Amino acid sequence: MINLENIYPLTDFKRNVKQFIEQIKATKSPVVLTVNGKAEIVIQDASSFQEMVRRLEASEAEVRKLKREALQRDIHLGLQQLENGQYSEYDDESLPSLLQTIKEKGQRRLNQNQAQ
Repeated sequence: MINLENIYPLTDFKRNVKQFIEQIKATKSPVVLTVNGKAEIVIQDASSFQEMVRRLEASEAEVRKLKREALQRDIHLGLQQLENGQYSEYDDESLPSLLQTIKEKGQRRLNQNQAQ
């Protein structure tokens, strides 16, 4: 999280580069630099940045693992349902109805996710 007290104009940074670098290294907190009052640049020490990248990569790997496990469970459930005869067969006449149902369910989920 960026401390709101660590927001400075770029011109201040240019004038006091050494002091800013010492502050960033000491506090391990990033500094936001502004141009014309708008945040433009974030400066962070290398070790904190590397730790952030490491945590992001670990999080992405965990999400991929969870998605893969969920997919495997869904496939396994589908196979069990097929083996137990728990399925419906569709033909050219009933397929459009199935596709419409899937579309409606997808739209409802999308609307629910957007509302959250």
